[in-house]
Amino acid sequence: MPNIGHTAESTAYHGEGKPSEKSQISVHIRSTAPKTYGTQLTGDHWRVDEAAVDMAALAAHHHRVFSSTTTTSSATPRTLLLHHRRSSSLTFPSSSSPPAHGRPRGARVIRHASSGSSAAPATSSSSLEELARSCTTWTWRGMRVNYLVRGEGPPVLLVHGFGASVAHWRRNIGVLSESNTVYAIDLLGFGASDKPAGFSYTMETWAELLLDFLDEVVKRPTVLVGNSVGSLACVIAASDSTRDLVRGLVLLNCSGGMNNKAIVDDWRIKLLLPLLWLIDFLLKQKSIASALFGRVKERQNLKDILLSVYGNKDAVDDELVEIIRGPADTEGALDAFVSTVTGPPGPSPIALMPEIKIPVLVLWGDQDPFTPIDGPVGKYFSGLPSELPNVRLHMLEGVGHCPHDDRPDLVHEKLLPWLANLPSTAEPEVALT
Repeated sequence: MPNIGHTAESTAYHGEGKPSEKSQISVHIRSTAPKTYGTQLTGDHWRVDEAAVDMAALAAHHHRVFSSTTTTSSATPRTLLLHHRRSSSLTFPSSSSPPAHGRPRGARVIRHASSGSSAAPATSSSSLEELARSCTTWTWRGMRVNYLVRGEGPPVLLVHGFGASVAHWRRNIGVLSESNTVYAIDLLGFGASDKPAGFSYTMETWAELLLDFLDEVVKRPTVLVGNSVGSLACVIAASDSTRDLVRGLVLLNCSGGMNNKAIVDDWRIKLLLPLLWLIDFLLKQKSIASALFGRVKERQNLKDILLSVYGNKDAVDDELVEIIRGPADTEGALDAFVSTVTGPPGPSPIALMPEIKIPVLVLWGDQDPFTPIDGPVGKYFSGLPSELPNVRLHMLEGVGHCPHDDRPDLVHEKLLPWLANLPSTAEPEVALT
C-alpha cells in the first residue's frame, strides 16, 4: 500500500476562475470524512476541524503534484546506488550452474486484460493464521527479517508495497507455489520484521536486503515480483548486475519513488519545495506525527483509503484492513512511517530500467489513482515494450494500485504463463536493427 494521500495526478496551477486543487480536495474531505477530521455534536452532526482538513488537503495536494511531475532526471550510477553491497559470491548447488540472463521468447506486446464484471477475487487464498505459521526469520545485519517459503520449483520472491507485508500476497502464494518455490518477505520496518529505533530507511537499503536474501537464503537465481514501492526495490536490486542473482522481474504498478520528494527539473516541484520542507518538518515533530499516524491507522479510515485505491471493492475486506493495521500497532511502526515519508525518494525507475537486460513483465491496473498509467511513470512504462526487447506490458482493466490482491485472477492469467516460459539457459542477445 503506497503513501497515504498520494492520489490522482494533477498540476499545481489552475487557471483564473477555477477552484484550486487544494480547495477541491478540502471540499471532498469535508463531505466524505467528517468523523476523521471533526468532533461529534449530536446524532449525525459533526464540527469539522478546519486545521486538520487543511493539513490533509495540503498533504493530498502535495502528493498529487509529485505523482504528476516524476520525470527522467540524471541518475546516480548503479555502482553508487548499491555501494554497500558485499562482494561475496552466490553459492549454487554443485550439480548445476547458474542460468544466464536471457531474452523473453515471443513478440513484445501490450495487451489489455478485461476485468468484465466486478468479480470477487480468486478463492485460492491463505488465512492470516496459516501465513503466520508458515513464516520464519532471517537475521540481516543484526536485525530480524520475517519471511515465508512454500512450494517447489524455480524460486520467486514476492515484495510488498508501503505499509503492507507478506500477508498482502494471501491470494497469490497458494497458486504460485503449485509450480514455484515461493518466498515472500517483510521489508525491514514493515510487517513482522524488525523496526529498529533511529533507523534510516532508504530504497537502496531495501534493495541490498533483497540481494542479500537471495544470496544467503534462496541461493538460486530468482524472479522478483514487487508491488508499488516493492517494485522499485526490485528494480534497484535487478539493476545490480554484478552477479546472477535475479533471472526475471515482475512489476505491479511500480512506484516512482519511496515518497514525494523526487526533485527533478520541473517548475512545479521547485515551486513546492518550501511546502515539502514544511511537511517534513511537521512529521518530524513526534506529537504531530503520532496524531496523524493514529488517525490514519483507524479501521474505518484505513478501509476508506483502501476502497479508494482498489478497483474491485469486494477485495477490500476486514482481513485486508487487519493486514495493514496490525503491523502499524507494533513498536517502531511510527518511526518507520516517518522515516519512509521524510527520507530520500531513492533512484528513479526511469533511470534504471534501460540497464536491466533480464526478462521483465509489467502488469498495470488502469484504475490506479496513485501511479496512473497516464502519468509520467505510467506513460514511461507503457512505452517500454517499444523501446526494450526484454519488456512485456499488460494493462489490467478496472484494477487499482495493488493488482495482485485486487484482481488476482487477472494477474495469474498473465503471470503464470510468463513464468513458465522464462528461459532457463543462456540465450544469445539479438541486436536490434
